[in-house]
Amino acid sequence: MKIGELAKRSGLSAHTIRYYERIGLLPHADRDQSGQRDYDASILIWIEFLDRLKTTGMPIREMLRYAALRERGVDTEAERSALLEQHRERVRTHVAELQACLLVLDTKIAGYAGKEQRMKDYDASIPQRRRKPAGTRQAGAR
Repeated sequence: MKIGELAKRSGLSAHTIRYYERIGLLPHADRDQSGQRDYDASILIWIEFLDRLKTTGMPIREMLRYAALRERGVDTEAERSALLEQHRERVRTHVAELQACLLVLDTKIAGYAGKEQRMKDYDASIPQRRRKPAGTRQAGAR
């Protein structure tokens, strides 16, 4: 498939595909007789995996390391597995942090759901503060 079709199917721009190829995240594409890139459809699975790594916050240097190990073949499976296991732990930690944040948001939203009752019980009982008329000075202000 040509780069335009790959861009359309992968959701990446043609510029990003060329960049990923140049830095080594994507293998160099075969070229057709006119010199245009010609990608095999299997590249879509790899791009989807890269997108998952990116979405979960894997730094590009680690993605490049993984891609280089993958390129070297089955002898690097243990290293690739270790790299993914380390990343998985970072993702789990981040998910736990996000869950804690979600709990705070849910609690805050639940507080707004009881707004009318809260106004009756609390807000309405606070006396209105008196404002000083414009042009008056506070003691000690010069």
